[in-house]
Amino acid sequence: MTQMPGLLDTEAIRKDFPLLDRVVHDGKKIVYLDNAATSQKPRQVLDALNEYYEQHNANVHRGVHVLAEEATALYEGARDKVAAFINAPSRDEVIFTKNASESLNLVANMLGWADEPYRVDRETEIVITEMEHHSNIVPWQLLSQRTGAKLKWFGITDDGRLDLSNIDEVITEQTKIVSFTLVSNIMGTINPVETIIRRAQEVGALVCIDASQAAPHMVLDVQALQADFVAFTGHKMCGPTGIGVLWGRQELLEDLPPFLGGGEMIETVSMHSSTYAPAPHKFEAGTPPIAQAVGLGAAVDYLASIGMDNIAAHEHAITEYAVKRLLEVPDLRIIGPSTAEDRGATLSFTLGDIHPHDVGQVLDEQGIAVRVGHHCARPVCLRYGIPATTRASFYLYSTPAEVDTLVEGLEHVRNFFG
Repeated sequence: MTQMPGLLDTEAIRKDFPLLDRVVHDGKKIVYLDNAATSQKPRQVLDALNEYYEQHNANVHRGVHVLAEEATALYEGARDKVAAFINAPSRDEVIFTKNASESLNLVANMLGWADEPYRVDRETEIVITEMEHHSNIVPWQLLSQRTGAKLKWFGITDDGRLDLSNIDEVITEQTKIVSFTLVSNIMGTINPVETIIRRAQEVGALVCIDASQAAPHMVLDVQALQADFVAFTGHKMCGPTGIGVLWGRQELLEDLPPFLGGGEMIETVSMHSSTYAPAPHKFEAGTPPIAQAVGLGAAVDYLASIGMDNIAAHEHAITEYAVKRLLEVPDLRIIGPSTAEDRGATLSFTLGDIHPHDVGQVLDEQGIAVRVGHHCARPVCLRYGIPATTRASFYLYSTPAEVDTLVEGLEHVRNFFG
């Protein structure tokens, strides 16, 4: 095929990812198209993890011996790297968690326990959307059940976009928090952040953005977003599992109460009461994910060396090609936007009346790794009246040839099920 503009040098990049050379099922080289679930890790990240455990392993903060000082420098250095990566005004606004789910739960619990003017209670409303990952639905349902706050949401149009036609009725003067995904993990839709935030600011509501599917794929500038909180996870952006990030505006982190109590998050403790350390440590109780943070720092370095604009351009080209090729497959229906405009590198689809689990199993036999199910976004499947989808998701190392292999694999699925 003709070389497409915007593509990265994937031949060079793929040499950094050992797993992409893996051979499965009778000598088939793996075609990894499950990046929305987790990305593969480059050698630079694997080496950073090994070096930490082999040379610097110790608990962070307070220790005066050399290993503790080295581990602390590496851990806090990772915070500096993440802050620069997302253009945070202050490193103290970067809180390490174990994943985006914990980050979002942290926000929900802070608001549930907060004093006025931030407190969520039975007089207030919480707004989410129908396309959220369960991690950005369930915490708000729990908060609503616990406080009596009313939970509201934006619906989805037939073509996989948020229906904002009633935005003034959904986000009202009673709205305390609006929490939504920047990029849908099931449909790839990139949502109109400015429109939603503008309305939230008009009524004085806080805004929380789930950037789990954005941080790995595009420039994430928290100052430009103008949100109050931004959550994302490390394992989808070339980092290890077990590390997530919550960014919050400094003044909010100073005013809001901690969620978890224990070591490190305190200033003083007596048997009668405790006072808390400043952010970010106020929200990082106990021994943190030290090695994982070091690995995330290495992942940030790796992505920055390639350039997030370059990664976004590559994925747009791959997605545009993938949409075109998939629509050539008979009986295939894309769930979500059917063009590459305002969409990320995630494509979910159905194939006639073949169950997605059967599609995924036959593709796996050909060495093609995709995701099947409702992708922790079951309300989307209910919205479109389908039990599940097959999801192919791409990243900086994905190639047009892998898209062709997927299409060939789907033809094999159709022939297999007659």
